[in-house]
Amino acid sequence: MNRSNFEKLLTAVREISVEIAAKHANDVDTQARFPIEVVTSLREEQVLSAGVPQELGGAGCTMVELAKLCSILSQGCSSSGMVLAMHLIEVACLVRHGIDSEFFRNYLSEVAIHQHLIGSVTSEVGTFGDTRSSICSIETFGAGFRLEKDATTVSYGAYADALLVTARRSSDASSGDQVLVLLKRGDYTLTPTSSWDTLGMRGTCSPGGRLLAKAPVEQIVPGSFADSSPQTMVPYSHILWASLWCGIAADAMARASSFVRGQARKSPGVIPAGAGALAEAMADLQSLRQHCLNCAAEFDELNTTRDKLMNMAWALKMNHLKIKTSEGVPRIVHQALQIIGIMGYRNDSKFSVGRHYRDSLSASLMISNQRLEAQQALMWLVVKDHL
Repeated sequence: MNRSNFEKLLTAVREISVEIAAKHANDVDTQARFPIEVVTSLREEQVLSAGVPQELGGAGCTMVELAKLCSILSQGCSSSGMVLAMHLIEVACLVRHGIDSEFFRNYLSEVAIHQHLIGSVTSEVGTFGDTRSSICSIETFGAGFRLEKDATTVSYGAYADALLVTARRSSDASSGDQVLVLLKRGDYTLTPTSSWDTLGMRGTCSPGGRLLAKAPVEQIVPGSFADSSPQTMVPYSHILWASLWCGIAADAMARASSFVRGQARKSPGVIPAGAGALAEAMADLQSLRQHCLNCAAEFDELNTTRDKLMNMAWALKMNHLKIKTSEGVPRIVHQALQIIGIMGYRNDSKFSVGRHYRDSLSASLMISNQRLEAQQALMWLVVKDHL
């Protein structure tokens, strides 16, 4: 997109992060409520169409640009950053795999005009976290289809304007023969089957639910999820999630820096006890952030040759990014806590990093690191292709 237009978008998100997200973050966390003030502001600033192509009314942001937006917003509120990231992942799936469909082109234009928020339903009871496997299936009838899905989580389902759902292509299809379907509000009913009282990321409000839907077949995304997953959903998820996790660590380190500077002012000429640890933690954070940006930039370069996004070398790189970042960010937040001490441990302190700590722990669970490490081990045995 035009550089000046992106700078305006980045400035708007930075202001939302500081003036709205950060001010409501503790209440969002304490009450486990949706960050409605933030999403309203994102709509007003046209941020929800950041990933929609310019010819359809959006900003047409690159992966690098989207990653920066997620990182900045999560510095104010982790849950807000995650909602934005999840939405951008769903938009990317529609853009990259539905752009040749008149229906999806029109819908993406509606996203740009009305700033629709799109949620995700990829998990399912009985698949044990494996997004590349579905039990539910599409049942077509004439020009329509029916779908029933018992999901373990529905990303901010009560607040979404639409849902992007995985399902088997048909009742006689294998568990891995999946498609994506878009369900607009009014196409479905969603009955909660669990609550959302979590350790962290409490504002994402994503309990399980039973989904009953009926919609036109034109709302089935063309192609196979076997292609859209590695080409789009996986890289967008790992890169944008990694970026927002780094944003969490950045805010924790900002609090640690402020604390150490305060100590320095109290004793001029004396290096504070935590200064060395602060420098080390900052270097760790810089390394993670650069890793994220490098992967985002590489994705943008590969974007025109999607076949390279299907090979094992790229899959290994994406898994490594996810594992390294999801394990590294909690360590950095822990370093911030050690630097600050008891004031970082107290929830009523301006230096508190308790929320950051809890939110960062979700990272290793979102697409389980254990599952990814098992995949890594198998792929390293056979990988021959290189980027």
